[in-house]
Amino acid sequence: MNGSANTNGRANVEQALARLNFKPRELEPGHVWLAGAGPGDPGCLTLEVLAALGQCDALVYDALVSPDVVAVAQGAELFYAGKRGGQPSMKQDDINALLVRLAREGRRVVRLKGGDPYIFGRGGEEALALAGEEIPFRVLSGLTSGLSALAATGIPATMRGINKAVILATGHAAGTDDDIDWAALARTGQPVVIYMGMANLPVIAAKLLSGGLAPSTPAAVIVAATTPQERIVVATLTTIAEEAAAAGLASPALIVVGGIVAMRAALAGEA
Repeated sequence: MNGSANTNGRANVEQALARLNFKPRELEPGHVWLAGAGPGDPGCLTLEVLAALGQCDALVYDALVSPDVVAVAQGAELFYAGKRGGQPSMKQDDINALLVRLAREGRRVVRLKGGDPYIFGRGGEEALALAGEEIPFRVLSGLTSGLSALAATGIPATMRGINKAVILATGHAAGTDDDIDWAALARTGQPVVIYMGMANLPVIAAKLLSGGLAPSTPAAVIVAATTPQERIVVATLTTIAEEAAAAGLASPALIVVGGIVAMRAALAGEA
C-alpha cells in the first residue's frame, strides 16, 4: 500500500511539472549564469537553477552549496571557490578571472552560490566583472538563506502587529571602521536578520542594546537551516552569544533579533 502510494505520488509530481509547462532557457556556450542554490535542502532549488545545472559543463561553486546539489551537474568540470569563513578560499579577483576565462573558452558556465547571488553573495561584483569584459551573463535567483531559515525554524519574517519591515544585514565588519550603524538599526524597532555575524555576535548584541533594544528582546541563532543538521538556539539579546557558544553553534550561521522570534514558541503551542 505504501509503495503504491509512493508511486502514485511520484506520478502526480511528474504530471504537475508537465502541467506547469516550464521551458528552461538554453545555456549557450560562452555564457555565465550566476545562480542561487538556496539555503541547503535540494528541494529549495528553483526549476531554473535545476535546469541550469543540467546544462552546464563548468560549475564554479561555493562551500555553502550542498554536495547533493553539486552532484546534479553530472559531467560538468567542477571548480571549488571556497567562501566559508576562516577556511581557504579563492580570492574574489581570481574567481572573476576564472569566470571570464571559462566563458572565453566557450564553456557553459554556472556560478553557484548558497542562498541568492545578489544577497550578500558578491553576485553583483561578479556581474560587474563579467559586464566589464563583455561576457554574456544571467542571474538566477535563489531562496535567500536568511528568510528561508526563519520559515524552516518556525519564525515568520513578518507578523501583523509585530513588525512592518525586515532588515537584512551583514555582521562581517562589526567592530571595524567599515561597520554599519547597529544603534540606528535598533532604533527602527524592526527585526534584524544578520548574515556572517557569529564571530562578532557579542559586539553586535552590545551595539543593538546601546541603540535602545531591551535586554529581553528575543534572539536566535540558526545553523544548517532546511537540512537534517539544522539547529537553533533561542535566547534573549543579552544571553544569545553565550548560549549559542555553549551549544556549540558556529559559523556559518544566521542570527535573528526581534519580536518575531517569540512567535516560534507561540506557533508551536509552547506559549
